[in-house]
Amino acid sequence: MDDPNTAQVFEARYLRDVLGNFPTGVVAVTTMVTADEPAGMVVGSFTSVSLDPPLVSFLVDRSSTTLPKILDAGRFCANALASDQEWLCRQMSKRGADRFTGVKWEQSEYRNPILDGVVAWVDCTIEKTVELGDHFLVVGRIQDLTVASVKRPLLFFRGGYGDYTSTAQLLLDSHLGR
Repeated sequence: MDDPNTAQVFEARYLRDVLGNFPTGVVAVTTMVTADEPAGMVVGSFTSVSLDPPLVSFLVDRSSTTLPKILDAGRFCANALASDQEWLCRQMSKRGADRFTGVKWEQSEYRNPILDGVVAWVDCTIEKTVELGDHFLVVGRIQDLTVASVKRPLLFFRGGYGDYTSTAQLLLDSHLGR
């Protein structure tokens, strides 16, 4: 048995190649810096943590320039991007650009941007932040949430973007001649 205190060292490229086989949902995490200045970033690590209390989380690189804005605000909205929003994912991922140019959104009850056309959104207050390796884990307490559309979600898999269609949906489409 290996010593649990000894970790094997892997090359970053190899880690990415193997871990890229685990599909992830694409989520835009948004907040308001000031009354009229939104901020946002894209994460591929959004997940449910607990039902009681209702908690979710995401991971973000320590070098993120957006995370301090989210932490200062003390709140965020996780927007599950739809399969037709790859353009929005790319725009929200750009460094040094106004990520909200041309983006339609409205403010939630907790003053976070809810992006137009998303699959679902979850409005949160920050419960806890933990430093883990080269990332921070941000845990949010759910304040409000909803399914916003029946669109398919945008997924990241093996270095590219795509969507998800269930087997049941494929069978229904085939039966209906679509």
